[in-house]
Amino acid sequence: MNEEIDRPRELHPPYLQKVGQRGNISIWVVDGTYVRAHLDEEFTNYGQHEVFDCIPENEFWLDKEAVEDEQKFFIDHLLLEHRLMRQGVPYDTALEFADKKEMAERKRAGDVHKLTKGKNLPDPEKVHVRLWKKLETGISVWIVDGRLVRSVFDIDFTEGGHDYVYEFVPENEVWIDNDLEQEERPYVLLHEMHERNLMAQGWTYTKAHEDASKIEYHYRHHPNELHVALSKEGWEAG
Repeated sequence: MNEEIDRPRELHPPYLQKVGQRGNISIWVVDGTYVRAHLDEEFTNYGQHEVFDCIPENEFWLDKEAVEDEQKFFIDHLLLEHRLMRQGVPYDTALEFADKKEMAERKRAGDVHKLTKGKNLPDPEKVHVRLWKKLETGISVWIVDGRLVRSVFDIDFTEGGHDYVYEFVPENEVWIDNDLEQEERPYVLLHEMHERNLMAQGWTYTKAHEDASKIEYHYRHHPNELHVALSKEGWEAG
């Protein structure tokens, strides 16, 4: 990789590093925390202009990974998704084709074998990295291997999830993606716990997710209030 790509000049938020070039497409690692707080709270692991207005044309954005091992999957996904959408293919269809391509590459990388090893069904406990906390309510919050979750259970899993949304998440568990930077995990935790609590009260996923996104966005801009907000959702201090 040349010097220009290794050390891009005149960086400004959210740009962190240029990591590649595909034709006229510049590929950037960006500060996803900044993007979610100031540009689009729905930005996750990666994106391109046809899906996110905040991303300039002819640029792909990749969120900075805490564990940098999925860039190739994301770039290849974006190349196909972007090309199809530029040809007039609707987003949902382009996403489906790009997901299939990405999933095939994940299988070739051996991710599926790590969780199955000859068995018919993968074991969700094998994606557990460490227990963050067991709450008095009986809910266990786990840091999980996000790459393996995406490769084996749901390619669209990002940031976090819980048993009310994902059937593969064991009962009374909340999962937080280990790909998230440490400082961002509490905001995603708040989102997932708030969303789960609302769904436990009978809210639909769509309505609960929308409310949780609003709550998350608010506290990203009021971090001093985050501890109190988490306590209201059942998170104990300590």
